[in-house]
Amino acid sequence: MEPKAILDFICRRRSVRRYQKKAIPEEILEVLMKAAMAAPSGNNVQPWEFVIIRDPKTKEALSRVHPWVYMAAEAPAAIVVLGDKSSEWWEDDCAAATENLLLAAANLGLGAVWCGIKENQAAAVRKILGIPARLEVLCIVPIGYPAESPPPHTKYRKDKVHRDTYGQKF
Repeated sequence: MEPKAILDFICRRRSVRRYQKKAIPEEILEVLMKAAMAAPSGNNVQPWEFVIIRDPKTKEALSRVHPWVYMAAEAPAAIVVLGDKSSEWWEDDCAAATENLLLAAANLGLGAVWCGIKENQAAAVRKILGIPARLEVLCIVPIGYPAESPPPHTKYRKDKVHRDTYGQKF
């Protein structure tokens, strides 16, 4: 694959917060899960688990756990990313899985947004979904066919890149 094609693939991933009222087929959701679970994992522990929510009442409840998760109520689906906290790398592994999920979604014509969940909101998510204590909540990813089209872009800044030692510019 050409370098430009790879960059185009990655830059198609944008945060999308408005969705069409069109269901996501089961086979697409399965592809998203396969993409997420293709992520690297420390010691290959694979501490991730996912909850795919399509039920309107559950999505509505999740949309109220944090002010920036409001779009979950209207999204055709929301995916909650969980990690087994017995793994010291659960956050890293689950973050990698989430990025894979977002890249796959964008390249399948879906829009999504990563909504981070901190400890003070995790209790509400845990209660709504019946999540066992051994799992921690990393994020909620509302997902659907986009009703908005942010253009592809990169946030590349050459001043953020160093060569060999810090401060030696690229």
